[in-house]
Amino acid sequence: MSSSSAAPLRLRLDREALVSNWRWLRAVGGDAACGAAIKANGYGLGSRQVMAHLAAAGCRDFFVATWAEAEALMPLPEGVSLSVLHGVRAEDMPAALSGVARPVLNTPEQVARWRKAGGGACDVMIDTGINRLGLDWRQDCAALTEGLTIHTLMSHLACADEDHALNAQQRDRFADVAQKVKAGRLSLSNSAGILLGESYRFGLTRPGLALYGGMPRAEAESGIRQVVFPQAQILQRRKIRAGDTAGYSATFTATQDVEAAILNLGYADGYLRGFSGRGAALVEGVRLPVLGRVSMDLLIIDVSAQPDLAEGDWVDIEYDLRIASAQSGLSHYELLTGLGARYDRIWA
Repeated sequence: MSSSSAAPLRLRLDREALVSNWRWLRAVGGDAACGAAIKANGYGLGSRQVMAHLAAAGCRDFFVATWAEAEALMPLPEGVSLSVLHGVRAEDMPAALSGVARPVLNTPEQVARWRKAGGGACDVMIDTGINRLGLDWRQDCAALTEGLTIHTLMSHLACADEDHALNAQQRDRFADVAQKVKAGRLSLSNSAGILLGESYRFGLTRPGLALYGGMPRAEAESGIRQVVFPQAQILQRRKIRAGDTAGYSATFTATQDVEAAILNLGYADGYLRGFSGRGAALVEGVRLPVLGRVSMDLLIIDVSAQPDLAEGDWVDIEYDLRIASAQSGLSHYELLTGLGARYDRIWA
């Protein structure tokens, strides 16, 4: 298979699967609006393209981590809103006051900064038990936020991917705060939270991982499709003779002659050392195991079962997130967000 791409590795990205995942999450969420977390460059897929595809499908609420991420998305598609989850530092005020996105205010200092500047609509995060960003739910959040125009009051679940007692505690704490703080709407659930049930969904859900093919809970397996398909080009085909070793630290020794291919892929591209001796490439459903250690930007695979593969051909990288997680010891989040900049990202 040939390619017009200049890069020797690429991500084949399935637009229909991305949109299907969002629509499934929206349907599971019932009456709640369904937004999209597109931070970390759209979980590694490309935030601008993810926003465009989901906006065309009807998504209207997007979330990034920082103001630099927000500015990279300008101009926004018509009719969508963007929120910056990490709030507003003093350095961020010019961007925040320009109106390109809403800040999610997380601390009393951020609230005071926004109020003093005469900032307009904002979002507010309430920490209900994860002890990261947000106003402590035990504070007088109503007094702290008095006078603000709060578009969305939100919190974030710590254990939604598990059946944990903290889930219900956080839901109830958030509901209690929401009774006292005036806001346009409420938002608690990430991808996993949506699957916990109706009482967790409130007015807006904020899926991230599941949009991109990750499985936050077993209940997602019926509706979530794989979106990301890495592919790499063969740089060289060679024979490893019986008794020879391959790769750094000589962790692989051939017990018989092996036909090997060298791929332009390694841990600098997010294909980390955890795949050493465990991962594989795929050609027409045939599994081609990784031999030896993953290098910074080179990978050795066994192509003995594919005699026609040659220099310049492309192979798929086994990257079903559940399988890849078991092979590498990495979470679905790390597998997605770690995908490097050297891939051509090609939406199909």
